[in-house]
Amino acid sequence: MRKTGILLLTLLFTACAGHNGNHAVQQLLDTYPAATVQDVYKTFFQDHFGPGHMITDTAWVRAYLMEELAIAAEDSVVNPYYESTGAEGRYMRVYLRCVNEGLLTEEQLLDAFLRSADNPNPTDKTWEQEWSDILSSIGKERLRTLDPDSVMGQLAEAAKTNRAVRHSEAYRQAYHPHYRVVKKEIFENELFPDGVPQPR
Repeated sequence: MRKTGILLLTLLFTACAGHNGNHAVQQLLDTYPAATVQDVYKTFFQDHFGPGHMITDTAWVRAYLMEELAIAAEDSVVNPYYESTGAEGRYMRVYLRCVNEGLLTEEQLLDAFLRSADNPNPTDKTWEQEWSDILSSIGKERLRTLDPDSVMGQLAEAAKTNRAVRHSEAYRQAYHPHYRVVKKEIFENELFPDGVPQPR
């Protein structure tokens, strides 16, 4: 990663470390050094909205899950079992290895995923303001100077319409993420009521 990219993410961490008393950005960078600003946006977005943006057709969601389970089973990159999203930790990323290793069934994960997608007010402006607050604490001009070829403008437009983004290409190439986003309450009370799994 370019030095400017590392500096930019360091500045993002400084701005976000105190956001709701959470160190989500630091954890993201420690765990995934190839992460970009786009991946910071994604994890905070998931924490704000959950997985509702992915639910357009239940049959498609089921078919896509089955397809990705097969890909994940053959993947040489080993994902974790789970991890928390964003600043508040309202949702969990449940990785598909939980199904492939028999800790959950496909139906359990699919049902939890679908029931987690219940954003009641997708047009509210709180997400745009939250993302703006993160960036304004750094300064937009400084961001442009640090990385003039960044996707900051695209992310700002996405935030205006509460639009999700994909993981960055760098993140996908490095980590091959295969997961579904589930409400923390469902994760703790239904998927793993006896405690979260330990890595094998």
